Amino acid sequence: MSEPNGVMMQFFHWYNAADGSLWSELKTKAADLANVGITAVWLPPAYKGLAGGYDVGYGVYDMYDLGEFDQKGSIRTKYGTKDEYISAIKVAQTVGIHVYADVVLNHKMGADAEEEAQARPMNPDNRHQPIGDTQTVKVWTHFTFPGRQGKYSDLEWHWWHFDAVDYNAYNGDQQAVYLFKDKKFDSNVDLEKGVYDYLMGCDLDMEHPEVQDALKAWGKWFVETTQVNGFRFDAVKHVKADFFPEWLNHCRQHSQKRLFAVGEYWSDEIEALHHFVKVTGGDVMLFDAPLHYNFTVASTKGCDFDLRQIFDDTLVKEQPALAVTLVENHDSQPLQALESVVESWFKPLAYALILLRRDGYPCIFYADYYGAHYKDKGRDGNEYEIWLDSHQWLIDKFLGARRTYAYGDQYDYFDHANCVGWTRLGTDEHPGGMAVILSNGDQGCKWMEMGHPHQTYRDVTEHISESITTNAEGWAEFACKAGSVSVWVPQTD
Repeated sequence: MSEPNGVMMQFFHWYNAADGSLWSELKTKAADLANVGITAVWLPPAYKGLAGGYDVGYGVYDMYDLGEFDQKGSIRTKYGTKDEYISAIKVAQTVGIHVYADVVLNHKMGADAEEEAQARPMNPDNRHQPIGDTQTVKVWTHFTFPGRQGKYSDLEWHWWHFDAVDYNAYNGDQQAVYLFKDKKFDSNVDLEKGVYDYLMGCDLDMEHPEVQDALKAWGKWFVETTQVNGFRFDAVKHVKADFFPEWLNHCRQHSQKRLFAVGEYWSDEIEALHHFVKVTGGDVMLFDAPLHYNFTVASTKGCDFDLRQIFDDTLVKEQPALAVTLVENHDSQPLQALESVVESWFKPLAYALILLRRDGYPCIFYADYYGAHYKDKGRDGNEYEIWLDSHQWLIDKFLGARRTYAYGDQYDYFDHANCVGWTRLGTDEHPGGMAVILSNGDQGCKWMEMGHPHQTYRDVTEHISESITTNAEGWAEFACKAGSVSVWVPQTD
């Protein structure tokens, strides 16, 4: 975390316009984000994907092409050029915002040529189960990067740099994961589907010395080139967990920076997250996916959800120092493969729960902050038009309260199924304290201790206009409206 009460923003969503404008947008908005309390931004993958200027960034083609070479039908990426990327990073850092780069170390896609190899088809739903004999396959695994012509790295990638693919031109109809001869799936990955090493494309063989050296060389080059402050690791449950601290420490040693790192282990199984933390020695924080799923359930069940259970089986409850808390992200938003929507009415409650409490490093989602409008096909094949509400005004209020008042001891009042609250007592440096109360049912009220006698408080959300004054012992009855949240901070002239 960059500073006490720091806040990260995911500065993109899946459907940002593919017009090369995102890096320039960050330059324009960086100062405003810093002013409201954003201390770091997580940017999407900056390198060329298989869909060129339209690729969101996860279809990794050439990690050395940050929008510099004419490859895959464009020079720029979806978000802009290399020069614009580096310029945006500098501008953000100048106003005090750290920049985290999205890094995909799991796979490559969009090879330039086919190769023949020996491989055995495995059951996609149980990677321990062969569904055929070892056979000759024709696969897209030769990466030559013709547009770059060896600049920065002359390594060409071949089938032996990967352990599996999911397409064989000699048997295109077979649904299988083709495990190359004499290869094996990595250990220390998620156990879904037997062993969840393979996700998509050409799966990197993390045991191969050339692959390890290539990724480390790229990491050193990337940090030197961009001067980023840290990383968001994509799909960590599909990569052998112990490689991440090894790669991260290599980058730290060469850059002489304490680079930040957070991983995306997208699972609601808290024990799986604990295992990753154990293997990596706590060197990589994790997004609190179980908390997101709790928010999803709470938003759909309404008053039938017991708010006292909102933090059950979450990382922020069990390992708060390693939890990056979030409400939504690009994978969970409507029409995405992992769609798990937090309904709009609940988002103010959810953001209060991640921004105004003591534990966790909160991450704000671009589409929740600015809103979004897009069209895409759903899982049923039909096209839908989506409008996502902007919660910027209220999030800014929460950020202001977090930066000024969210300090000191925290007293929890999670004693009612539909109405919960907590107080922060403040410190000498940040006096006055703060009270938060929220309800997923009827309007609520709660006696809570502030520790500040005869102090008058106002609701920064403006949901309630009347002020509240604590008694001689520093207690008061704080209120909120039905299905809403109120944040009470000291009233100043």
